[in-house]
Amino acid sequence: MEKIFKLSENGTNVRTELVAGFTTFMTMAYIIALNPNLLTGFDVGSPLWNAVFLATCIASAIGMFSMAFIANKPFAMAPGMGLNSFFALVAGNISSMLGVSYLAGFRAALCIVLIEGIVFVILTVFRIREKIVNAIPVGVRLGISPAIGLMLMNIGLGSNVGIYAEGNGYSTPFYVMRDFFGALTPSVLKDSMGAEYNEMALTVVNMFIGLFIIIILAHKGKKAAVLIGMLATSVIDWIGQAVLLHVNPFASLKNAAWLPPFSDLAEMTLFKFDFKTFFDIGFFTALTLIITFCIIDMFDTIGTLVGTASRAGMVDDKGNMPQMKEALLSDAIGTVTGACTGTSTVTTFVESASGVEAGGRTGLTALTTGLLFLACIFIAPLAGVIPACATSSALIYVGIIMLSGLKNINFDKIEELVPVAIMLIAMPISSSIGHAIGLGLISYTVICVFTHKEKEVPWLTYVISALFIVKFFFIA
Repeated sequence: MEKIFKLSENGTNVRTELVAGFTTFMTMAYIIALNPNLLTGFDVGSPLWNAVFLATCIASAIGMFSMAFIANKPFAMAPGMGLNSFFALVAGNISSMLGVSYLAGFRAALCIVLIEGIVFVILTVFRIREKIVNAIPVGVRLGISPAIGLMLMNIGLGSNVGIYAEGNGYSTPFYVMRDFFGALTPSVLKDSMGAEYNEMALTVVNMFIGLFIIIILAHKGKKAAVLIGMLATSVIDWIGQAVLLHVNPFASLKNAAWLPPFSDLAEMTLFKFDFKTFFDIGFFTALTLIITFCIIDMFDTIGTLVGTASRAGMVDDKGNMPQMKEALLSDAIGTVTGACTGTSTVTTFVESASGVEAGGRTGLTALTTGLLFLACIFIAPLAGVIPACATSSALIYVGIIMLSGLKNINFDKIEELVPVAIMLIAMPISSSIGHAIGLGLISYTVICVFTHKEKEVPWLTYVISALFIVKFFFIA
């Protein structure tokens, strides 16, 4: 391990890396079931759902193995949130536009992901993606990490925990910040939710118990603070469900399917590219979709890598990360693998920050997370019993820690302050790292031009800003 991952050189050891990998896995395990849900319209158990489930595990694992052995970085990968919803929308639109089945539209959309991945491999090999990273001004780069922190906090407090109250006529979930803390009084929320209010209250209490456990352990210097906090929260929540709610927290394991549906993968999505249907949508539409996927994925990945690496101290004084080319290549390999197996764009996952906070500094962290994703092919039901309150505790804590990056911002420079301020609000609201960076770059460029600092802006920054303007306002 020392020889392969240079552990001592990176100030870490095997135990720390394994704990970090497991921590990352626990914070992002939700994607294993959520991704096939989103890509198949929650058609759980169907052949397509089974295929996407396996593709999610396999493509994520291969992407992380690439990150481990090519880049030696602790970053995890999986089908990106936002991109998977967009993929499902595109597949549905292709199906409606051409009057074909959703499966045909799905296979046509896989062609877009394949082309995107190949383009990224080529751009990475010729260091073009690396030049794009370097074109992002240092001030904007420094703001990415705290902006991601706010985004993680927004996920943890906002959307990660959703409690359904269908018995009261509600088909959409109730959320912690919007509904629990946003309610006029507890009685008003209780009248709306009915019996599920008790579940919501238990979840909120346990979420904060877990958060304070993590904070106290971290204050005492425990590197495994995040993992221990998540495990403790899980146990407390399981006990609470059994004792207070009279619910079996492991009921889902009773009739769980443990054998991987490899035949569904082979039949439905494995190398099942429908180029005929893809080309039937028209050249301009196809080109527009490819460009859109590329822009979103490129800056989501760049933002996650730069932001998380900054928090881990993996960048130099100019904000550059060593082995950036290798990390970007690993991400591209993950995307190509995802297309071949049958899932939307695989990208570097923002939840990697939890493993970095747990001490992960090398590819051994990514390797550990990847192996756990492969194991989920056989033990997926176990990942499903991790309560949302446990992952929320970790996400909120890591988000708070990443806010410390604000101290590196020069608030006296308006061209640095404004882009960072915009990213801080845009990233959690839009849930898109790439879009927030785009807004930051546009505002930076405009301010520099009108404050007579236009010569300080690299030409590539002008190009990227222009591309984002086209993407935001002119791509239909």
